[in-house]
Amino acid sequence: MGVEVRTEGVTKSFGSQRIWQDVTLTLPTGEVSALLGPSGTGKSVFLKSLIGLLRPERGSIFIDGTDITTCSNKQLYEIRKLFGVLFQDGALFGSMNLFDNVAFPLREHTKKSESEIRKVVLEKLELTGLLGAETKLPGEISGGMRKRAGLARALVLDPQIILVDEPDSGLDPVRTTYISQLLLDINAQIDATILIVTHNIQVARTIPDNIGMLFRRQLVMFGPREVLLTSEEPVVKQFLNGRMVGPIGMTEEKDETQMAREQALAEAGHYDNGIDDIQGIPPQMRVNPGMPVRQAVERRRTRVREIMHTLPHAAQVAIQESMQDNGDTQVLPAYSGNPPQSPDNAYGTTVRHNTTNG
Repeated sequence: MGVEVRTEGVTKSFGSQRIWQDVTLTLPTGEVSALLGPSGTGKSVFLKSLIGLLRPERGSIFIDGTDITTCSNKQLYEIRKLFGVLFQDGALFGSMNLFDNVAFPLREHTKKSESEIRKVVLEKLELTGLLGAETKLPGEISGGMRKRAGLARALVLDPQIILVDEPDSGLDPVRTTYISQLLLDINAQIDATILIVTHNIQVARTIPDNIGMLFRRQLVMFGPREVLLTSEEPVVKQFLNGRMVGPIGMTEEKDETQMAREQALAEAGHYDNGIDDIQGIPPQMRVNPGMPVRQAVERRRTRVREIMHTLPHAAQVAIQESMQDNGDTQVLPAYSGNPPQSPDNAYGTTVRHNTTNG
């Protein structure tokens, strides 16, 4: 079963360049979360910070209750065993075949015999649809197969937390859907806490239980998927609809003069870019037939009921409709009319109203 991952006021810089600041969120136990944001907003840096490869200047990162920013190197080494990480390119060793690539963590970090290692490796290769390809080198297979091999390697130590960096990188939409489905199926089988870093709108809209977004060195929001998908925040709407008009520019920073000029051109009908405004929320992808029931679904339902009164009205309506579609007839708490609570309740919604003026 997965474990909770929580950050409190985390800030990271490289020299004088601030990457992001005061990031507070909680990845609920065993649920699938996604972190969105334009290119260059530090999403991959955030993943590396969670696993302790990068150390933030301020704030705390709790993995199953242990703050990895203050723990000893020995403790950090043990905590890292809880993680499985799928990097953008799979990060496979080019001189090793797929079997040896997947077996590498077992040989490095366990005392298992070769027969035991073989059993585990073949099990993970079968899980990721690669059984029969174990003798192939990374250069002999497709990008999608390399991605699945990287995922198989990430799973061999039976991680409780899986970090996935841009699962769609280098893949066509069909292969991206297969990888996404595979992640949900794995969540159903091992109940791991999963965080997917992506800028793929389709992945974000159909896979995770929770969604967050980074922009201009801030966590714009984080919470149940319905919160972001019904948000009226300008940066969120622009990102989800792939439009030029809005706070996001080619270099992320866009001044007010440029924004006003583009808005005027849009109103004059000059722009017809992006996709039509997204209406409604698509159903969340489900696990394949024959897979175990995702335990995260019921846990999330219980958790969302508890924080319902803190969520925006549009998100509450979407959650009600989603639960009713799934046969849940229990009446949820009514909207209180109050604004969402502050990030103190990190399981709920973090909202920062700074996406227009920076």
